[in-house]
Amino acid sequence: MEKKINNAVLSLKIGDITEEKVDAIVNAANPTLMGGGGVDGAIHSKGGPQILEECKKIRQTLYPEGLPFGEAVITTAGKLPAKYVIHTVGPICSGKWDNEKEKLLYNAYYNSLKLAKEKGLKTVAFPFISAGAYGCPKDKASQTAIKAVIDFLKKENSLEEVRFVLFSENDYKIFEENLKNIK
Repeated sequence: MEKKINNAVLSLKIGDITEEKVDAIVNAANPTLMGGGGVDGAIHSKGGPQILEECKKIRQTLYPEGLPFGEAVITTAGKLPAKYVIHTVGPICSGKWDNEKEKLLYNAYYNSLKLAKEKGLKTVAFPFISAGAYGCPKDKASQTAIKAVIDFLKKENSLEEVRFVLFSENDYKIFEENLKNIK
């Protein structure tokens, strides 16, 4: 599914984000930036040690306490087909949803796109941030993700495509339904 927003295309697909040939893929990282499970683990595993080495430098210089929720940093993509990895940390919901968690998740998407713009990137692929192990309600998390991306694309004309790469048919259907409801 695709939707045109200004000069950009917002698209949905089912797939493996580590296989996307885009300027940047977004990593649903944890604050340590040292890898983990799910998308984060797959990106570090397939991308190779170069990503981890760059993350260690970021921790030593910019974020010794860890990357704050909602913020984003960028590294090269190592052995991945993408050029860069944008690492962002979504909120930990554990099934609970409130305004603070919504704002942090919105910022994770929005700040990732701001960073892509600053680097002159044109194509970005996102996973479903905070909807796996971090336990955010999928419907609310999807609505927040779509809102953040559309808000950015309506304000900025720098990107050509923003793609949500979803791991399951169920997640795709949630995004599809929420995207259809956007006027």
